[in-house]
Amino acid sequence: MKDYKNKKFNNIPKLPGVYIMRDGIGNIIYIGKAKSLKNRISSYFNADINSKAATIITAMRKIDYILCTSEREALIIERQLINKVKPYFNSMWKDDKSYPYIKFSINEDFPRLTLIRKKIKDGALYFGPYPQVFYIKKFVRWLVKLFKIRPCKMDIAEKSLPEEKKVKSCLYYHTEMCTGPCLSKITSKDYKEKIKGIELFLNGKFKKLEDKWKKQMLDLSENMRYEEAREIRDRLYALQNMSERVMINEITQDEITQSVQRANSINELKNILGLKRQPAIIEGFDNSNIQGTNAVASMVRFQNGISDKKNYRRFKIKTVAGADDFASMREVVFRRYSALIRKNEKMPDLILIDGGKGQLSAALDALEDIQSQIPIISLAKKNEEIFLPNKDKPLILSRHSPALRLLQSVRDEAHRFAVNYHRKLRAKEFGI
Repeated sequence: MKDYKNKKFNNIPKLPGVYIMRDGIGNIIYIGKAKSLKNRISSYFNADINSKAATIITAMRKIDYILCTSEREALIIERQLINKVKPYFNSMWKDDKSYPYIKFSINEDFPRLTLIRKKIKDGALYFGPYPQVFYIKKFVRWLVKLFKIRPCKMDIAEKSLPEEKKVKSCLYYHTEMCTGPCLSKITSKDYKEKIKGIELFLNGKFKKLEDKWKKQMLDLSENMRYEEAREIRDRLYALQNMSERVMINEITQDEITQSVQRANSINELKNILGLKRQPAIIEGFDNSNIQGTNAVASMVRFQNGISDKKNYRRFKIKTVAGADDFASMREVVFRRYSALIRKNEKMPDLILIDGGKGQLSAALDALEDIQSQIPIISLAKKNEEIFLPNKDKPLILSRHSPALRLLQSVRDEAHRFAVNYHRKLRAKEFGI
């Protein structure tokens, strides 16, 4: 039994995600999130016999999972799915105290952002609930700093401000973390105008907020209010460079199904190719030219089965004369991964070449030149044959294979990207 479980766990990635446990007829009975899906799911099978985990395992017959880019994303997806599905064990063990809300007190003269355990009808706006206090506390502190919301707990009304001697030494104001409403440094109207974007932010309307701030910044600059314009500029920079969005779009049942299917395709691909780890990041290459002219190549990147367009790359062939597809492939693979090594950037988990044994061999030569051992395969379109290094016969998968569909998606996207680039260069050449 232990060996069987270990084999099953080998198929689970050590990546962030959400796991979905189902009973014998497919009903979802529990949803959880994990920094490492493999470690978390494995822990259920080693739990004490009287624990909550053991109770779930007794009823559970199947586990699906959704891969996420970070633990924070998994946290939000977990919350949304629990709210939508309301699984039996989540509801049974839910502790409202561990699911705080963000409260935005718009009904005050000088609104605040606070964490609250229970929603009440008091005219404030509530966002959440959020499953873990630690992350949300950090998030609220970040928002307070970004918008310069007053972080104090004082009840302040515009017509009844506190005595000056009690607040004149406030560090928040003197360190410019707050605009000083308690010292009558800002009116309620101006304060609310400054923090107007918070509601857009908490609702995930980042593009609308970005457009609004850009317009404000230009208006302030034109009116020579440069200090205020710089403040808006700093907000824009923080918004544009925030690495992880806390709010994400509502997840539909179709999206849940698609996420599970993507996870299954990555898992199947790992097993079929005998990879040591999940191919979460796949990079695909293709060449394009007409009779050797305007020879170009493309590289696309897929992460967790989804195209990652900001990491696409285009190449003009520099060292190859004429239509030499093999030499062109060798060049672009060498250029791509020698650059990653030089910059000490993350390598993909799998490389996919559009073509047959010849293209694969050329790409493999490039990897050997830079002493890289990234797993690499090629996919030939005619019969959807998968060629592997040091294997004479290609691998043929069922047309319905999730792994094959993933490879086809990567291959087809690399082809589309290469052809579009080639057409663009030809149009430019002929002045079209």
